[in-house]
Amino acid sequence: MPRSERLTSRERAERRAARALAGLSPRAQVRLSRKPTVRLDGQTLEPEIQMTLALLERRGDPPMETLSPAEARAQTRRQALLVAGRPVPVGAVRDLTVDGGVGPLPARLYSSDEPGGPHPLLVYYHGGGFVIGDLDSHDGVCRMLCVHAGVNVLSVDYRLAPEHPFPAAVEDGRASLRWAIEHAGALGADPARVAVGGDSAGGNISAVACQLAARDGGPGPALQLLIYPATDASTPRPSTGLFAEGFFLTRAQMDWFTAHYVAAHDLTDPRMSPLLADDLSGLPPALVITAGFDPLRDEGEDYAAALRAAGTPVVLRRFPGLIHGFVNAAGISRVSRDALIELAGATRAMLALLPARAAQPERDAELTAR
Repeated sequence: MPRSERLTSRERAERRAARALAGLSPRAQVRLSRKPTVRLDGQTLEPEIQMTLALLERRGDPPMETLSPAEARAQTRRQALLVAGRPVPVGAVRDLTVDGGVGPLPARLYSSDEPGGPHPLLVYYHGGGFVIGDLDSHDGVCRMLCVHAGVNVLSVDYRLAPEHPFPAAVEDGRASLRWAIEHAGALGADPARVAVGGDSAGGNISAVACQLAARDGGPGPALQLLIYPATDASTPRPSTGLFAEGFFLTRAQMDWFTAHYVAAHDLTDPRMSPLLADDLSGLPPALVITAGFDPLRDEGEDYAAALRAAGTPVVLRRFPGLIHGFVNAAGISRVSRDALIELAGATRAMLALLPARAAQPERDAELTAR
């Protein structure tokens, strides 16, 4: 069933209105927010984002930290539908299974229809605090990356907490990345140009998978794309307090995610807080994306600095007027869409610097269709 048909008539009207409001002048958007222009920490919140936050506040959804995981997942699915645009066409989409830490995991392959090839492969892990999110919540993000980065995208549906607490997600990340690299040729991709990436919790999984691959003999990816990654759960930073309320991701939500995912484990474990790893050398080049009004901003930028200090080539891009989760809003938000296209273009450029080689058939390349 098309996504729009799963929405109520009110929700469809809200989505149409959001798209229309995105076309208003910045001055009109600020006026609709009923608040003065938001300036904080030397940054100005994008008027479109300021308006959207105000509309979300008026919508009155219950705070996530007051919900059960099942309720939060259902709410997230509704919100994902509200901000979804029309599906961006790609060459092909198919569901399959990949290896996880303890068994098969659902996954979805988006194949590029650009001429030439084989194309690079981006193994992608969705955000959601290790508790919420799935293949559908990030379908739009993966389609945009496929088109604008010129890559095949393999989106992996790793196990979620609290049913599967730490370190289940990162174990799934390491296992599925290994599987993807070994089967890149069968997926129609270039085995020499396999990248790993994700947003928020997915950025954490990507960073940890790179570290594990560098220490366990590999294989490892050729590039890491870290979109506002969670890199240190143990130590709050200035951005944690500055943007703790009112900018979509709140400190209360972060604490709720951590309680469900980590339970009694040590927050300084590098598999939870990759910034705290003893050795950050030998990792693949990184593209690190942060948002100016994001509680996770500083730890993401600290990780970029630590990678650079360890000798890893790093491109760091902060979008100063945006908030956590902006890649998911590209369907209704012009500024978010522009930012997603820009980071996809940067991914394409970095992958283009890597030497390609012809993909070879894989001997053990049987993919299980779902």
